[in-house]
Amino acid sequence: MHLLSLAVMAAAGSKGSNSSEASFEASTLQYSLILDHLVGEKRRPRELPAGVTGGLPSPQKSDEQKMIERGMESCAFKAALACVGGFVLGGAFGIFTAGIDTNVGFDPKDPLRTPTAKEVLRDMGQRGMSYAKNFAIVGAMFSCTECLIESYRGKSDWKNAVLSGCVTGGAIGFRAGLKAGVIGCGGFAAFSAAIEYYLR
Repeated sequence: MHLLSLAVMAAAGSKGSNSSEASFEASTLQYSLILDHLVGEKRRPRELPAGVTGGLPSPQKSDEQKMIERGMESCAFKAALACVGGFVLGGAFGIFTAGIDTNVGFDPKDPLRTPTAKEVLRDMGQRGMSYAKNFAIVGAMFSCTECLIESYRGKSDWKNAVLSGCVTGGAIGFRAGLKAGVIGCGGFAAFSAAIEYYLR
């Protein structure tokens, strides 16, 4: 609209002058003004919506959405999610290993007696619960320490997982002594490094 008004002013100025020289100077002046607004210092970049340029529009996030995002990115939420995931995975793994174990349900005092279905299911449930608890603890510890290390370092790379694996393995193995803690630290760190290398 601004350019159109300049063009109208240029036309009006050229019509209002009687001499050809005056109209030529006026048109030259108005043309230079138009050029200055098109490609000169007075040019304003046109702001196009994201949909026109091919991108997706990003609406402003509300305070509730920001609060939910902060909660989902917190270490407590990540640890809780890893704990639940580890519990489910550990339970499934425990039931699977109990299902393929031929000694499930057998009484060591009377190995010739055939166990009942109730005894087999009870042993499968006990093993599944034991595996589920262990996996849940390890998953929560690993996820929480990794999140804390990442927050402290301010970087997201493979070192976070390796350090977290060392801390988790060391804490679990330290209950059996210093040597077991060192072995657990090294083993978990190596396993975490292998997983990170495979995923990245």
